[in-house]
Amino acid sequence: MLQKKICLLGAFSVGKTSLIQRFVSSLFDDKYLTTVGVKIDKKIVTVDQQEIMLMIWDLAGEDDYNTLNKNHLRGAAGYILVIDGTRPKSLDVGLAVHDKVKEALGDVPVVVALNKADLIDEWILDADQLAKLEEKLPVLRTSAKTGDNVELLFSELAARLQ
Repeated sequence: MLQKKICLLGAFSVGKTSLIQRFVSSLFDDKYLTTVGVKIDKKIVTVDQQEIMLMIWDLAGEDDYNTLNKNHLRGAAGYILVIDGTRPKSLDVGLAVHDKVKEALGDVPVVVALNKADLIDEWILDADQLAKLEEKLPVLRTSAKTGDNVELLFSELAARLQ
C-alpha cells in the first residue's frame, strides 16, 4: 500500500479541520476550534484499484499572528488549499500560502477547496476572482457542513499523487 502525506492549508477559520473531520469521520461540528500547530489524521482511499493511505496534516491557519511553518511541509506529496467564499481575504492568504508551498516543495499536486458552498448566497468573492483562480488551479466547491464534494476533493488529490 502506498502512503502519502498531504496537507490542508489556508487562512484561519476557512474549514480545514471541518473538511478533514467530514472526510475521515463523516462528522460536522458547528463549534469552532482553532488548530494549534498540527493535527494528523489518516484514511485509506482507493484510486484505480490502488490503495493509498493518506496521512492528512491539518496545519494551523495563517493570519496576522501565525505563519506557515515550512518544516511541516517536508515530505508532503500534495496539498489542499482551502478558501472560504464568504471571506475574500482568505483568497489572498491562500494564494500567498500557495506561493510559499511552491517555493518550499516545488510543483506538487494541489486542489483548491472553495469551502462553505452551503453559504453561497453569502459569498463575497466575485466572478472575476473565481475565474482567475480556476484558470490557475483545479477548484472544487465544497461544504464540510453538508458533505458536498468532500470525498471528491480528497479523491481528486489522491488521483494526482500517483
